[in-house]
Amino acid sequence: MLKNKTVVLGITGGIAAYKAADLASKLTQAGAKVETVMTEAATKFITPLTLRNLTGRPVVTDMFEMASEYSEEHIALAEAADVVVIAPATANAIAKLAAGISDDMLGCVVLATESPVVIAPAMNDVMYRNSITQENIEKLKARGFTFVGPEHGRLASGKTGTGRLADNEKIIEAVEKAAGE
Repeated sequence: MLKNKTVVLGITGGIAAYKAADLASKLTQAGAKVETVMTEAATKFITPLTLRNLTGRPVVTDMFEMASEYSEEHIALAEAADVVVIAPATANAIAKLAAGISDDMLGCVVLATESPVVIAPAMNDVMYRNSITQENIEKLKARGFTFVGPEHGRLASGKTGTGRLADNEKIIEAVEKAAGE
């Protein structure tokens, strides 16, 4: 159970973003306070309103939102997190994290947190197998990030390969482990 744990859920812009709604709901039902951070690209696949309704919490989409309840939101979210989970994590998001690029709220939160970070990749199988993506994943693993998946199965392109977002149950299990539950 994740009762009284704060989970920062990062959602990046891939077709698997629709599965984040179910993940947010299940984390909330498990007792977690879910703080959602969406990249701009993620909002093209699923709306912040959906996540707000499922978690009962505001959703952060803009680094420069002035109506925030936090004065320095990326620092406040990073400090509040018992665990950060990014699901789905695109090749782009993984590359940016591996390079330390923080040009959006999610990157800022990850760079500012001392809490465990769980990454659930989801992308085209060729992108996943690309040596650059694999090097980026290895860099992040060496820095202590936990990876869940991706899984082999039907992809958005209609072909079959490794790149599918891990099942939410596996992601939640990794989050619970990272949070010490």
